[in-house]
Amino acid sequence: MSVIRCVFSFLFYTINTLIWFVPIFVCGLIKLIPFKPLQNAMSWIAKQCATIWVTCNTFNQKLFTPYRLTVTGLDDIKLKDWYLVIANHQSWVDILVLQRVFNRKIPFLNFFLKKELLYVPILGLSWWALDFPFMTRTSKSQLKKNPKLRGKDLETTRKACAKFKEMPVSVVNFVEGTRFTAQKHERQKSPFPRLLKPKAGGIAFVMQAMGEQISKVVNVTIQYPQGIPSFLDFICGKVKHVQVHVEIKPVSPELIGDYTGDNEFRVRFQSELNRMWEQKEHTLKELEEKL
Repeated sequence: MSVIRCVFSFLFYTINTLIWFVPIFVCGLIKLIPFKPLQNAMSWIAKQCATIWVTCNTFNQKLFTPYRLTVTGLDDIKLKDWYLVIANHQSWVDILVLQRVFNRKIPFLNFFLKKELLYVPILGLSWWALDFPFMTRTSKSQLKKNPKLRGKDLETTRKACAKFKEMPVSVVNFVEGTRFTAQKHERQKSPFPRLLKPKAGGIAFVMQAMGEQISKVVNVTIQYPQGIPSFLDFICGKVKHVQVHVEIKPVSPELIGDYTGDNEFRVRFQSELNRMWEQKEHTLKELEEKL
C-alpha cells in the first residue's frame, strides 16, 4: 500500500508541476520585455498560478499522504503586506510544509536559493520566472583569493529586493544556510543541540535593502516528531505529524543597518540572531516535550 501511495503521490506532484510550469514560464519570458506595467502584470499572474500549484500540492498531501499538522501562533498576518520569513531547515519537506501553512494567508513565498538550483529541470526555470533570488555562496578562501567578490551577495540581494518592492511578497530565508544533519552539527560545533549556527548575512542584506518596507518578521520553527524525513518518506506517507510554531515579530530599527560596513551593527545584529536561535532551540524542546 505504501508503494502504491508513493507512486500516485509522486505522479500527482509531477503532473501538477508540469501543468503549472507552462503558464509560469511563459509569464517569465514575457517579463523580459522592458515594459514595467506588463512585467508587473506577468509577475502577478505567475504568482497566482504558483498559488494554485501549492493548493493542488496540499490537496495531494491530504488525499495520498495525510498527516496531522499542528500550527500555533499563526495570527495577525494578511495578504497585502511584506514579510521576512525565517525558519530552521532540516529537509526539503520544510518547503512543502511552509507553503501549506502560509498559502493564501500571506503573499507567495519567495525563497533565496543556491545558484546551482537554477539547473533543476522544470523547477529551476519556474523559480526563475517567479523571481526567486539565486545566490552564489562566497567562501572565506575565495574572498582571500579575490577580494573583489566581497559585497557580491549584497548586490545580488539588492537587485532581487528591487523586484520585490513592486508588490507584496514574503521573502523566505533559511538562516542556517543548509539542511541540518548530525555531521554538519558536529563539524560546526554548534552550541544549539537541535540547530546549526545561524548566518546573519542573508537576512541582514534583506533588511538593509528593504527593511523599511517589510511589515513583520515571521519566525517559524518546524518540528518532526518522528524524526527528520526525506522527501521519499514524505510522499510514501511515513510522516504522520508535523508541528509548526509561528512567532510574528515587529521590525525594529535595530535590525536595519549597514551589515558590511558597520562593525558595531554587525556584532549587534549577530547577537540578536543568536538570541532568537536560543529561543528557537527552547521552542523545539517544548514541542518535543508536548508529545
